Amino acid sequence: MGNDIEFNVFQKFWTISNDFGLNTDLFETNLINLGIVISLLIYFGKGVLSNLLINRKLAISNTIRDAEERYKEATYKLEQAKIRLEQAEMKARNIRTSGLSQMEKEKKDLIDGTDGDLRRLEDSKNATIRSEKQRAIEQVQQQVSRSASERTLETLKNCLDNELHLRMIDHNIGLLRAMESVTD
Repeated sequence: MGNDIEFNVFQKFWTISNDFGLNTDLFETNLINLGIVISLLIYFGKGVLSNLLINRKLAISNTIRDAEERYKEATYKLEQAKIRLEQAEMKARNIRTSGLSQMEKEKKDLIDGTDGDLRRLEDSKNATIRSEKQRAIEQVQQQVSRSASERTLETLKNCLDNELHLRMIDHNIGLLRAMESVTD
């Protein structure tokens, strides 16, 4: 009996040691090991993981806030660009309108100036024609007068004798003296 008790104790020891011994079943050991590793990770890595998640959350919220600010800024710039575009279009319309009116005014001024130039040229032409006509008339008169004087002189030379000639000279001298006494 003494041995039986020893054997039972020994057998219980082995049974207990079998529970804590090496387990060669891979599926059971992996599940246990995974459970232990996950438990340890949760226990020790909880702070690190939560810090990582908080930092990631802050980074994402900052990125979203920055994106919203850039969106607002881009929207504002777009509105400003639309306003400037409308102003530029209105200015272009005004320039086009004023350019057309300026062009019409300059066209009218050019036509009026050309009409004035034409009138002046016409007046100048008419004055030139009149002066040339007057000069031609004077030349014809001079030629006619010269020709008449020459013919008269010829006729007088042929018809006048010395006595008639002296009488005419005396008559003309008398006329000149009469004119002289009237003027004094």
